Amino acid sequence: MSQWIGLAVRFVVSALVLIVVSWLAPGFVVRGGFTGALIAAAVIAVLGYVAEALLGDRISPQNRGIVGFLTAAVVIYLAQFIIPDMLSVSLVGALISAFVVGLIDAVVPTVLR
Repeated sequence: MSQWIGLAVRFVVSALVLIVVSWLAPGFVVRGGFTGALIAAAVIAVLGYVAEALLGDRISPQNRGIVGFLTAAVVIYLAQFIIPDMLSVSLVGALISAFVVGLIDAVVPTVLR
C-alpha cells in the first residue's frame, strides 16, 4: 500500500516540476494543466526507464553526468511525439529543461528514498 502512495507522490512531484520547468524554460510547454503535466510525467518516466534499461546505471538520476544530462534531454524531446497535444519541446527547450529538471531534482528529489 505504501508503495502505491510513494508512486503517487512521485508523479505529483514530477508533474509539479514539469509545470515549473514550463514556466522557466523557453521552448518547453506543458498543455492541459496539471492533468497534462501528470501524463507528461508518466510518459517521461516510462521513456527514462526504457533508456536506463538500455544504457545501464550510468544514466540514473543519482549518477547524472554528461551522459545522464543528454539522455534526459533526449527523453524529454521524444516524449512530445508520444503526447503531442500535451507537450511541445524544441531542441534548445529539451536541453534547458533537462538542466532545470536536474537542478530541481538536486533540491527536491522525485525519487523517495
